[in-house]
Amino acid sequence: MKVLIYGGGAVGLGLARALIDSGCETTIIDIEPTVTALKTHGIIQSGVLGDFAINPERFTVYDSILKADDNYDYICVCIKSYLSEAAAQDIASNYTHKQTPIVLFQNGWGNAEKFISYFDKERIFNARVMTGFMKQELYHVVITVHADAIRMGSLYDGDGNRLQALSKALTTGGMAAEVVNGVLKDIWAKMLYNCALNPLGALFNVEYGELGKSEYTKAIMDDIITEIFETMQRAGYTTHFSNAAEYSEVFYAKLLPSTAKHRSSMLQDIQAKRRTEIDALNGAVVALAQHYGYEAKVNGIITGLIKFIENTYAGANG
Repeated sequence: MKVLIYGGGAVGLGLARALIDSGCETTIIDIEPTVTALKTHGIIQSGVLGDFAINPERFTVYDSILKADDNYDYICVCIKSYLSEAAAQDIASNYTHKQTPIVLFQNGWGNAEKFISYFDKERIFNARVMTGFMKQELYHVVITVHADAIRMGSLYDGDGNRLQALSKALTTGGMAAEVVNGVLKDIWAKMLYNCALNPLGALFNVEYGELGKSEYTKAIMDDIITEIFETMQRAGYTTHFSNAAEYSEVFYAKLLPSTAKHRSSMLQDIQAKRRTEIDALNGAVVALAQHYGYEAKVNGIITGLIKFIENTYAGANG
């Protein structure tokens, strides 16, 4: 089986490692200096899912999709949410095979909408990932926490059975995955988790577990969760929990403790002076709420605080 990984960040390297170990012919697309680092060092994975070393001879890496083949069984998109439009356009312009399923391994809400502007809805699938990835070096990914298997499916009634081979390969390689119906509910459950923890972990520079120890941060997270449920209800979306109280019980009792040692991806971005994914997380909640005549105030404040931090270094980065 041939798989193209579009994006050699932390998630992309974690998926690639599992697929290579399961016997898949794997190609990674990224930019320099990551391409040279991977060609030189291969892929290193360490952390809670085990320690692995993949020699560079076992996979292919290019700096452009134009250099890749045009007959992959799957394309796994593992780039930041704010790059979704550019990635969709790049793949659509330079990869001509019209049947290959495209699976979005991304945070946030709204990524699929970018892709269906360029591809048939039936080709676009989403994956919910509840694993903490951190890129220690350009070629070294650390798995800090692992809360659940990857769940993959379609938001648009696509045939989930098309993903069974990918799910099996990831699982065989030690990255448990499953194909599900109604992945929309999983995506919104991940949104609840991410919006409550990711920006606050970045703002306060703490591991997730610390946020659950303070009555002050818990009150903020409670408000974030409540506003998301109100927004979902108005927009006609559902998740696996009927209301904010039901979700919060599971969140504080199970989800937060199981990922207590993780440091947010948003914090990693801020420390590296990169753009964050706030627009696809709390910012997406604010925009969706406004569309349905509701003001998600706390999510708006959190979005503004992260935007302020981004602006402090945006000028320095040109």
